[in-house]
Amino acid sequence: MSRPPQPPCDQAPAGRAIRIGTRSSPMALAQAERVRAALTALVPGLRVDVVPVTTSGDRWPGALSALGGKGAFTREVDQLLLSGTVDLAVHCMKDVPGDRPVPAGTRFAGYLERDDIRDALIHPGGLKLEELPPGTRIGTSAVRRIAQLARHYPHLETVPIRGNANRRLAKLDADESDALMLAYSGLERIGQTARATEILDVETMFPAVGAGVLGLQCRDHDAATIALADRLADPGTGLQTTAERMMLQVLQGHCNSPIAGFATSRPDGSLTLRAMVFSLDGKTVIEAEETDSACDPVLLGASVATTLLRQGAHELIEASALLTPPMT
Repeated sequence: MSRPPQPPCDQAPAGRAIRIGTRSSPMALAQAERVRAALTALVPGLRVDVVPVTTSGDRWPGALSALGGKGAFTREVDQLLLSGTVDLAVHCMKDVPGDRPVPAGTRFAGYLERDDIRDALIHPGGLKLEELPPGTRIGTSAVRRIAQLARHYPHLETVPIRGNANRRLAKLDADESDALMLAYSGLERIGQTARATEILDVETMFPAVGAGVLGLQCRDHDAATIALADRLADPGTGLQTTAERMMLQVLQGHCNSPIAGFATSRPDGSLTLRAMVFSLDGKTVIEAEETDSACDPVLLGASVATTLLRQGAHELIEASALLTPPMT
């Protein structure tokens, strides 16, 4: 008895559908749409649905630490994935906790090619950071940014500001701050790059771990979805993100930790990771940079973290947790 014809690997079996779980913010929906479009282009006939959910982090106006940190932005999406309501979750990796493993039964099956890692300044009058007068209020709740602004521009003030990027821009327009600092890749995703007054170089504002990276999370045993995610994945971004997140995990860095770092892939195939830990006042900075010619991201991340810990990173991280502003 002959077998029925099998669909080509680049076509979807009849009735096959993928459900993408995501936060419901405009930026998160744009990120999910990017993945949806990539999947449908990759596999003609594949139906891809986006399932948005409003997370506790999106609803909560106060300190994220009261909700357990960055996990407040991923918890409900993780629940959709684990329950089988969705097959794939799309996360901005800088919002995924680095001090704990991903929920049991799930994995990150791939990372899209990395977007811009830099931060941007938005000022209604078009001024750059160095042009801002003393006392200018910069809206940001990221301790990484607060520490580096204190380091380079101690005459400026920071004011806590929460919400997704669109809400933060609206708060700036409502004069809740004089200027705003956001990830440039986020502005790209919501079509608001024209509002950026200045794109900051990494020496002025060292980037967040996972900056510019979108991760594709699947259930461990969903081989079909894992295979699709793998086809969308960028290998270099995967190595970089793994190194950065291993460093963060060893440091036990959380949402109140002024930690920055990013990895780069070299033309010779090696991987370099550079990282910094700050005091909140910016007066103390420790730094480590290492290159692994074997391109082992786990070993590299752990090694850089160990170097930072030997210089006193743990003490800075613990101190920052006690001194973090009321809203983060």
